Amino acid sequence: MNVTDSTCERKLLGNSKLLPPPTRQIGLGDKLPPVRLPPTPSSDEESGEDEDPRMRTADTLPDSSHSSRRPPSLSCFAYPASKIQIPAHSGQVAIALPGVVVVTHYHIKYYDLTLDDVPIWTIDTREAGLRDAKLTCLEFKPTAAPPERYRYVWVGTKEGHLFEVDVSVGSVTATKFGVHACQVTHMFRYGKTMVTVDGAGKVLVFDSDQNFGMAGGMGDEDLSLVYTQPRVYRTAEKQDFVKMLGGLLWASVRTEVSGTGAASVPVIRICDPLVPGSVARCVMPTQHVGAVTCGTLLPSHPDRVYLGHEGGFISVWNVDTPDGAPECTEVMKVSASDVLCLEGVNDLLWAGGRKGMVSAYDVEPRPWVVTNCWEAHDGLPVLKLFVDPSAIERLGKLCVVSVGRDERMKFWDGLLGNDWVDHELLKREHTFSKFRNLNVLIVSWNVDAAKPDALSTDAGNTHFFQQVLQSTDSPDVIAFGFQEVIDLESRKMAAKTVLLGGKKKTEDGKISEKVTSSYKRWYDRLVMAVKMAMPPDSPYTVIHTESLVGLFTCIFVKNAQRASVKDATITTIKRGMGGRYGNKGAIVARLMVDDSSICFINCHLAAGQGHVRQRNADVAAILEEKSLFPPSDAMEEYVAYVGGGDGSMVLDHEIVFLNGDMNYRIDQRREVVIHAIQSGELESLFTHDQLLKEMKHNRGFRLRAFQEALLTFAPTYKYDRLSDEFDTSEKRRTPAWCDRILWRSRDPERVVQLNYQRYEVNVSDHRPISAAFQVTIKSVRQDLRAREKMEVEKGWKEAEAVLLESARAFYMQQVKTLM
Repeated sequence: MNVTDSTCERKLLGNSKLLPPPTRQIGLGDKLPPVRLPPTPSSDEESGEDEDPRMRTADTLPDSSHSSRRPPSLSCFAYPASKIQIPAHSGQVAIALPGVVVVTHYHIKYYDLTLDDVPIWTIDTREAGLRDAKLTCLEFKPTAAPPERYRYVWVGTKEGHLFEVDVSVGSVTATKFGVHACQVTHMFRYGKTMVTVDGAGKVLVFDSDQNFGMAGGMGDEDLSLVYTQPRVYRTAEKQDFVKMLGGLLWASVRTEVSGTGAASVPVIRICDPLVPGSVARCVMPTQHVGAVTCGTLLPSHPDRVYLGHEGGFISVWNVDTPDGAPECTEVMKVSASDVLCLEGVNDLLWAGGRKGMVSAYDVEPRPWVVTNCWEAHDGLPVLKLFVDPSAIERLGKLCVVSVGRDERMKFWDGLLGNDWVDHELLKREHTFSKFRNLNVLIVSWNVDAAKPDALSTDAGNTHFFQQVLQSTDSPDVIAFGFQEVIDLESRKMAAKTVLLGGKKKTEDGKISEKVTSSYKRWYDRLVMAVKMAMPPDSPYTVIHTESLVGLFTCIFVKNAQRASVKDATITTIKRGMGGRYGNKGAIVARLMVDDSSICFINCHLAAGQGHVRQRNADVAAILEEKSLFPPSDAMEEYVAYVGGGDGSMVLDHEIVFLNGDMNYRIDQRREVVIHAIQSGELESLFTHDQLLKEMKHNRGFRLRAFQEALLTFAPTYKYDRLSDEFDTSEKRRTPAWCDRILWRSRDPERVVQLNYQRYEVNVSDHRPISAAFQVTIKSVRQDLRAREKMEVEKGWKEAEAVLLESARAFYMQQVKTLM
């Protein structure tokens, strides 16, 4: 039977008038079709890589380009809190520094960090006549008399019991057996009230106004576990999230959602258990987010509630509405993974994630700005974040506590005093530093696998290196960044580079003999070019050279500057095929001149007209790669670095230069682009240039903090080889400024761009470009800096007192805790 007859016999499906697609049948013994091989990564167009879903949100996350990653550690005691073990799944902790109460399984332990890092006392519920109670939650009981505050703690159990412990002596002072029918899951203190919640949704509200049978009669000022009659309230069963926020009880169950699939949102129940007979309201976020994991108030915005969600979202709720029903006003994507805990600290929102990081967000700008981000718990999830209000009066500190899956507890300075001191010191830098200028020349070129010998075939190409090296007057540092030194279409050549390339360099900076000859030829050509173009009495030395599957970096320093250069190192970042292959990626080099740090990045980003998000993700991965370099030990207190960094990440450096084939294209028809080039109307293309658009409109783009000089030269890609004609192949690619040189500096006034130009070398499908800069570097007098720092720290004590009073007022008003 022929194909036509077979098609006619097939029946129509449903109401469709279209026939179903034909099926392919392979008979027994028939030869199977050949396996489809994955496409070879291409040097210029589609790479064959699937778009990483994380790329879709990488360009919408908060701006972290200026965040400090110095941990704001707080050390107030002779014994560190990190030695106290908090079991990840069974441990709970309540803190009123210097006291720490830890419950786990059947034990209650009390620590005094001024005395020892071992328990002062321990209670075993199996030996204390508490019916083998297994402990699940705890909270300090509110008391009116100042000496009694933080003396009594209430503890809930898996069996539904409640009991009270006097932490000053380590004894059980009251019990209430079976008050809950099942496990007590949460316990909250609010003003003079205690609220307990169990897994069945039963809520007990203990209010001192309901005290009966006590000597003082009804309405005694303090709660009594025995005599205070709790008021019963009901909420959802098996809550995954419950918390008292501003006097309201917020609860959510993972399985209770509205909508399906990508349109689903969690249902959140909100009630006021402090008001008898109040009715719960159900609210939902305005867009798809994961299950609720945590929530908090922000002292600077007491009319808002912030809820953390799975999937890395934070929803913002206005609680000051006319009808009293909280309203979701905003949803922010802050992370690629879940937000596990939140805490409002001063005017910043602190969040803990799955990778052990704690981030502090300024929620006023759009997008939010990450002011601080540090590793708190060695790569393991941060399970809890909370403020200890007692430390404000007891220690004169705003202490934030974090508990991680590493079963450790750590204390942090909620006012970020070290950052305040650093910012003030920067304002005074001129009083303890001397400054001088340094000329830097950067050359970037995608050579499209051309060999150096190709430059000698044409008079216009022969003088390229002389032109570029003399484009600025006597550069002190020359950084060459090449891409596609080898043919990325050639699997044999790429494999050889992967196996043999990137080996350790010799001490004099010369390239290893083990890498492929392509890199060696370019290295020799560059050394010769610098020697021939520069004055004989001003020689240069290679201090860096590295290769990565097509990428090649070679950095020269004038011998007269060599003595002031130190801590020079270089490394690579792979970005092809999800970080497994180096056909796309970066070579990152850094050096310190006097007491200033400079970082050079030579990159090759994802190709393809429509792969903007992939390129953005490549940029983010390069700039945010952790432990890129070994931490610097060259200077005291890392004065050469910024943002609390130690030089191990790109953005730790004062000045960063980024060059390469970034592959950002022009979103316009080929004919229109070529006409604009031929008529000299380059500015008409700026609004269509992908990189300029991302820098202007994408609030989360990691290069927004970088700068680029005005593009006064024609697009550098893509040309026919040995021709001035743009691509005439079948693909007829649209011309684009793929090759770029960008920079950023902590102080933009310390970088002056001298030129930005291209060269008419036609041996590649790209035109080379260069940029020259005059940068200001500093030399620090450590004795003068130490003197200024002492003055700044005195000023911090005054500022700290003002901030502490503001924090104290918040806890008095919002939490209504008698301080």
